[in-house]
Amino acid sequence: MAAVRLDGMLRQFVPHLEVTTKAPSVEALLDELETKYPRLRLRLRDETGAVRRFVRIFVNGEEIRHLNGLETPVAGQDRVDILHSIQGG
Repeated sequence: MAAVRLDGMLRQFVPHLEVTTKAPSVEALLDELETKYPRLRLRLRDETGAVRRFVRIFVNGEEIRHLNGLETPVAGQDRVDILHSIQGG
């Protein structure tokens, strides 16, 4: 199973910042997380299902925006990091 790490900014929405998944893609992983932790809904993706601009998702250290986006595959030994950056100015 792939390991998923969420940053501390998401602590209020999920009980554990590290979870495992058998999801075959980043999109399926986000679907799984949002189903299991409904308070995450609309925190990681917008109403259209696109990753929010202040959310960064990495698979094995590479940002999915530079890979296949939400279609990026996730396999057994992969590590997925989900970072929720701070907005403001």
